[in-house]
Amino acid sequence: MDFVDQAKIYVKAGDGGAGCVSFRRERFVPRGGPDGGDGGRGGDVIFRVNTGLNTLLSFRRKRHVKAGNGQAGKGKNQQGKSGADIEIQVPQGTVIKDSEDVFVLADLTDPSASWVAAKGGLGGKGNAHFVSSTRQAPRYAQPGLPGDERWLILTLKLIGDVGLIGLPNSGKSTLLARISAARPKIADYPFTTLVPNLGVVELSNDRTMVVADIPGLIEGAHKGVGMGLDFLRHIERTRVLLYVLDASQGKESVLHSYQTIREEIKKYHVPLIEKPQAVALNKIDITDEVSIERAKEAVAEEGHRIYTISALTGSGVSLLIEDLYKIVNSGIDDL
Repeated sequence: MDFVDQAKIYVKAGDGGAGCVSFRRERFVPRGGPDGGDGGRGGDVIFRVNTGLNTLLSFRRKRHVKAGNGQAGKGKNQQGKSGADIEIQVPQGTVIKDSEDVFVLADLTDPSASWVAAKGGLGGKGNAHFVSSTRQAPRYAQPGLPGDERWLILTLKLIGDVGLIGLPNSGKSTLLARISAARPKIADYPFTTLVPNLGVVELSNDRTMVVADIPGLIEGAHKGVGMGLDFLRHIERTRVLLYVLDASQGKESVLHSYQTIREEIKKYHVPLIEKPQAVALNKIDITDEVSIERAKEAVAEEGHRIYTISALTGSGVSLLIEDLYKIVNSGIDDL
């Protein structure tokens, strides 16, 4: 399935039905009074979270959504039937903004969240409402009111406990595949991962956490280079950031990779730097001991807990995920 995390959609609530002009017509009642019923209310357009969805792909095919109109009132004071509401299913973590992409109208982070995007118009009153001492036979009724309509911008921000961040080809996807049932595309060349992937990590005693693999960042990502802006927004929801660095590239490259990632995150949104963080030095299976120690020295001054792992063989991964679970659930910055 294609991953789509932005969409623009037009929503139109139903119009209210018109009130009815009618008079009683019965035998032996030559001048029956007005009995026109009210029009029905227009249907609402409602956004509702569906935890089974993880993409906004459906909005590529359907960009216009309209709820049902209310029916007109009838004689004998019968009210018209209300228009049907329409529900729009969206993934958890969907942010809904106005058409100018400025104001956040709804942020659907709760798995049971819903939001009324457009309210249906009220039905018009029938002529039975307009009787007075001077007007015994009113021959008019109200029209129904139009329903709300608007263009909206939808943006999906994935929700995960841990966000895997790193430069291209650092081994994030391999790590996600190692620790969860997720099967992202994996190859030994940069930019294999082009969309974010989520995986549920199952630990002992029925403990779980959700890990998000964010496509590799490059310098200038905060300006949109390499689709950086599209990818960076997905780490906003994560509670912990795990830097995945390639330990086989040498001390200077490891330090440069770490500093590049950190700088891009800071330029995108400074508060993200305050999230709890840890560092995983990956690919120790193809790195000698001296190089591993030098790689650890390169990022030791930052004060984060450093883990040496091989996502390919699984070495050191168990300790990493156990500690990440503790960070996620204790709120401490580092262990």
